[in-house]
Amino acid sequence: MKDSIFNIQSEADFTKSALMVFKHQFKHNKVYRSFCDLLYIHPSDVKTIDQIPFLPIQFFKTHEVLSSTDKIQEIFSSSGTTGSVTSKHLVTDLLWYETSYLKGFECFYGDIKDYTVLALLPNYLDRKGSSLVYMVDDLIKKSKHTESGFYLNNIDELAKKLIKLDKKDKKVLLIGVSFALLDLIEQYKFNLKNTIVMETGGMKGRRKELIRNELHTILSGGFRVEKIHSEYGMTELLSQGYSKGNGVFKCPPWMRVLTRDTEDALTILPKEKSGGINVIDLANYNSCSFIATQDLGKVYTDNSFEIIGRFDNSDIRGCNLMVL
Repeated sequence: MKDSIFNIQSEADFTKSALMVFKHQFKHNKVYRSFCDLLYIHPSDVKTIDQIPFLPIQFFKTHEVLSSTDKIQEIFSSSGTTGSVTSKHLVTDLLWYETSYLKGFECFYGDIKDYTVLALLPNYLDRKGSSLVYMVDDLIKKSKHTESGFYLNNIDELAKKLIKLDKKDKKVLLIGVSFALLDLIEQYKFNLKNTIVMETGGMKGRRKELIRNELHTILSGGFRVEKIHSEYGMTELLSQGYSKGNGVFKCPPWMRVLTRDTEDALTILPKEKSGGINVIDLANYNSCSFIATQDLGKVYTDNSFEIIGRFDNSDIRGCNLMVL
């Protein structure tokens, strides 16, 4: 199944694979099966992607969401405030994740070996279980450049290295959490010509939250780059969407984003309509590939999408069928 999913070539391929994965997870994922049963939805009733039930993302906080009986190789967990319940993604086959992020990066940026990867992810490095750190650590290793590496609090060294590499016409990927990138440009002046600056979102309580346009305007001015790139990922997904500017994301062929009605969680909206973000991530073969997130957004006719906000917890509707 892995080979067919990561070699999807068309909409027909995607639909065929998605329906096959749905049947597999309905059969093997107890949590997802219970959710579908409460909705009175059976695979025999599902002919299109729009008819597939999307599991509320909160279930990764309260249940073991698994479609496999294999031994768990890794547990990825979300960041959270002290005492809060974090999401846990139980991964039984890390090769699914590694294949997804490597092929996904290649779809949009080419071979990772062409880049020096500089990672500014202090809050993620401070804790265990980050899927982002796992991915970036592997990208750093596979880049094969000795200058690639993580930076925690040594931003003086990072700034000097970034300026030096950029002047040498090296292709550089600077990937960082929003607040750390803002800290960097407040202390140093840049005029980058050969560097992709990619933010992974999140002030994590370190700064006032900014809307993406405001954040990107500040960052592009500080780094003197035309566009700020973004990565759309989360603990509960094994795939990422990427934006090369303007906050518009595209997915790799095995991932798709839909929007749902905010008043009726079971209704999928047409393109160009704002609503709750539903994600199909076929790399989640051994957990759940159909997830209703707490993000709000809009999907365009070419399947690109934009994130425009988050649900307030009080606004989640149609997601409380299984409060156990």
